[in-house]
Amino acid sequence: MEIIRRKAYARAGLIGNPSDGYGGKTISISVRNFWAEAVLYEWDDLELVLAEKDGSRFRTIRELADDVRLHGYYGGVRLVKATIKKFVEFCDRQGHVLHERTFSIRYESNIPRQVGLAGSSAIIVATLRCLMDFYQIDIPQQVQPSLALSVETEELGIGAGLQDRVIQVYEGAVAMDFSPDHGEEILGYRCGHYEPVDPKLLPPLYLAFRADASGPTEIVHNDLRARFNLGDRTVVAAMQRFAELAQSAHDALRAGEQNKLGPLLDANFDLRQSICQIPKQQAEMVRQARAAGASAKFSGSGGAIIGTFADDEVFARLVSEMDQIGCPVLRPVIVPDA
Repeated sequence: MEIIRRKAYARAGLIGNPSDGYGGKTISISVRNFWAEAVLYEWDDLELVLAEKDGSRFRTIRELADDVRLHGYYGGVRLVKATIKKFVEFCDRQGHVLHERTFSIRYESNIPRQVGLAGSSAIIVATLRCLMDFYQIDIPQQVQPSLALSVETEELGIGAGLQDRVIQVYEGAVAMDFSPDHGEEILGYRCGHYEPVDPKLLPPLYLAFRADASGPTEIVHNDLRARFNLGDRTVVAAMQRFAELAQSAHDALRAGEQNKLGPLLDANFDLRQSICQIPKQQAEMVRQARAAGASAKFSGSGGAIIGTFADDEVFARLVSEMDQIGCPVLRPVIVPDA
């Protein structure tokens, strides 16, 4: 029996987010410390196997309420189901004939949920990779992120941008330009310009997250989208500035000026704080990290932060400071070990 296993890794938005959904620019990295894996094998009926976190058994009524608050009503299985539907629609539009064999598919994920590490899109990208292999359909790499994004925005009504899907498809470190002048339409999908960045150009980075500071990504994104669409001048100007910060970071890395990245990351968070209501626990993470001598910004919509540090002494102090608020710290693995 053929068993297809495909992974997609967590991601951290290094700089520029959340301008990816607003014609901006970002740089993002893979975080191979965490991943989602989809497993597909031929089966008599098409079956979606529920993951443990998609179950309906709880120890107490408060555990159920907390689970719904953090993870929603449908868990990850809705992502798998929606990915299959969008994949079929894509193949129909492109004239791909799908064979009649059926399959069973399940997913597993160790990506901390609702902390801004792109756990949902990782499930989608891993599932899409399984489907492409099972049906032997070659979807251009540049199109895959846009197809993955359509699963959430069109099928599930979740506000999001391309950044997460781009880095999970391309992996490593990638500079992304979503401005109208640099985008193009391929197979009916709007795609940005994606340029790999040599991870060796990056300064030492850390990642920290806090499970009790989590929250649904779509709440933040939907609020910003509404304000942007209404022409809120503060939000519109901020999105342009986010893009400028990403461009400055890209220029600095290419020039070998790694020391410039930390202040740019700090500026990214400060700008975000000026347009968003930052929850107290999430803001506390940034304050603690900066007090230890590191730079800090959200890696996504909140609940996890990323930043630079100067040396091992600062990193040790950072670990100690963050431990005081129950926040583990790790060094992100960006590329496979040699």
